Amino acid sequence: MKHYFKLSMHIGLGVLVIAIVLLLWRGNVQAPQDVHDVPPMATSLSDANIALMHGNQALPIVTETVEYFSGVRGFYTHPATPGIYPGIIMIHEWWGLNDTMRATAQELAGQGYHVLAVDLFGTIATTQDEARKQTSAFDQAKGRENMRAAATYLRAHGATKLASLGWCFGGGQSLQLALSGEQLNATVIYYGNVVTDIETLRAIKWPVLGIFAGEDRSISPKTVNEFRAILNELGISNSITIYPGVGHAFANPSGQSYAPEETKDAWQKTLVFLQQNLR
Repeated sequence: MKHYFKLSMHIGLGVLVIAIVLLLWRGNVQAPQDVHDVPPMATSLSDANIALMHGNQALPIVTETVEYFSGVRGFYTHPATPGIYPGIIMIHEWWGLNDTMRATAQELAGQGYHVLAVDLFGTIATTQDEARKQTSAFDQAKGRENMRAAATYLRAHGATKLASLGWCFGGGQSLQLALSGEQLNATVIYYGNVVTDIETLRAIKWPVLGIFAGEDRSISPKTVNEFRAILNELGISNSITIYPGVGHAFANPSGQSYAPEETKDAWQKTLVFLQQNLR
């Protein structure tokens, strides 16, 4: 009976030790998070992407909401330290100017840019139906005025060089701004609608960075390659990347096409491109 009692005590202590170890282990190790596990609300760039992009912010920044166009308020952010910094006109997806687009603007501002995230709709969509209504009601002529006013605002606040940067709907608008007669120093297009008319594209006199998807059903690689060929024919410096095996809006974690590795690579290309052409 004594032997049985001692054995039971040893077993009980062993179980207790194992339980304590497990508790300590669970308290110090967090379960991995799935980057696809985001709320159903659509966003221009979700917190998952902000975390992916984060890491290079070196400068303290200030932010404010400003009226840069008649009756239109955008999100303006820039380094807190006085100095001469280039400007970036940031253009949202078809969802509108939401909080995560503002967070993306802050990431860029921290690297030494005046960033004005424009608002082309005045509303924020949270469903695809709402987003379609926004884009279908969009006035392109008014949109160009809006973006050009953003360029004027940034120049008035000290930006001597300017770039436009947009995703999806905003990517197409980034190109539209380049074709509007506004003088820029760089244009960045993330899987936005492109133009393949050679006479129209003659308006561009500066480098273009294009980020596209090989499995995009709305903007085909064939069209993108035609766009690149015309830029080359016109002598317009360009860097066009078509990522194979990914679909439209692959840089948006709220969608099924999200591709984190390609997104990270595209963002690094964007940072290098802006550095080369705005500094």
